[in-house]
Amino acid sequence: MVLLKNKQTKKQGIHSRRKSEAPALHTPPPPPRRPGRALRASPRSSPAPSPSADAPGPQDASLRGGAAAPPASGAERSGGGARGPEARPCRLRPAAPSPLFSRRVRRNPGAPESRPAALPGAPSHAMLVLRSRLAAALAARTLAPQLCSSFATGPRQYDGTFYEFRTYCLKPSKMNEFLENVKKNIHLRTAQSELVGFWSVEFGGQMNKVFHIWKYDNFAHRTEVRKAVAKNKEWQQQCVIPNLALIDEQETEITYLVPWCKLEKPTKEGVYELVIFQLKPGGPALWGDAFKRAINAHVDLGYSKLVGVFHTEYGALNRVHVLWWNESADSRAAGRHQSHEDPRVVAAVRESVNYLVSQQNMLLIPTSFSPLK
Repeated sequence: MVLLKNKQTKKQGIHSRRKSEAPALHTPPPPPRRPGRALRASPRSSPAPSPSADAPGPQDASLRGGAAAPPASGAERSGGGARGPEARPCRLRPAAPSPLFSRRVRRNPGAPESRPAALPGAPSHAMLVLRSRLAAALAARTLAPQLCSSFATGPRQYDGTFYEFRTYCLKPSKMNEFLENVKKNIHLRTAQSELVGFWSVEFGGQMNKVFHIWKYDNFAHRTEVRKAVAKNKEWQQQCVIPNLALIDEQETEITYLVPWCKLEKPTKEGVYELVIFQLKPGGPALWGDAFKRAINAHVDLGYSKLVGVFHTEYGALNRVHVLWWNESADSRAAGRHQSHEDPRVVAAVRESVNYLVSQQNMLLIPTSFSPLK
């Protein structure tokens, strides 16, 4: 009886051990991992996640534009036996690549896609490309030289001739005395350099003012003239010293004739208008052409004669003096009314005023000893 119970107990143990060792048919095997390489990170895309149980399956890949992997074989589902053929990996590309990295690099079809591992701390390929693009964009650009019209270029660079403008403000009660002294002794001064004109201001600006223009061949010539005048005792004692007490203010400017204008001398007596234009900084390269067209538009009407256009070299910069001759103040007024109705003058003036800061004019009466009458 005891032996029979021992045999039954052994059979039950063997049966229970075999039952525990048998595989559980109701437990599904873990899903197989997708074969293939990890995707490289693009400048605008996030890094590819490491393979895990949460990785997208074949259906997810087909929705993103890649090829779906074939279903796993029965041997792979059971976890034993040989693995089936590997699925072809798909490469995901960013939907909207960055403009900086839109250029494709042509590769050798037979060369492997692998890239050598970067050294620790070395910049990535994307960073190197970005640096080179930024360096090219910020590189200094060499501009080609441009030729433009300018008052600063022209005859004055070759002969050096310039004109000195002198303005004296006199004491109101001494105006006639000053002019009388100059008239008696002006021959002593004109023996050294050329006097272009000598005027008294009739209208515009401060009263009791005289304006005169002197011509010099160059700066060395003016220096020699000033030394000779200072040594001339007759000129100093009869004109300079007596007139110093009659002058309140003195102003001088060095000017050049513009290249497109010559000094013209009227053939008969009249009155003169000096118009002073203060223009925007930038010089004749900025406003020279527009200003020239405006002056020539007035000349073409013929109501006034252009004597000269002078550009300031020493004094208030970007200033232009225009000297006109008229038969009388009335003829000048009639010509101005005519110019206001001329469409050519109106169009030229509207263009030139874009560069104008301010302007002033004076009516000048030539003195009896002035070369320009």
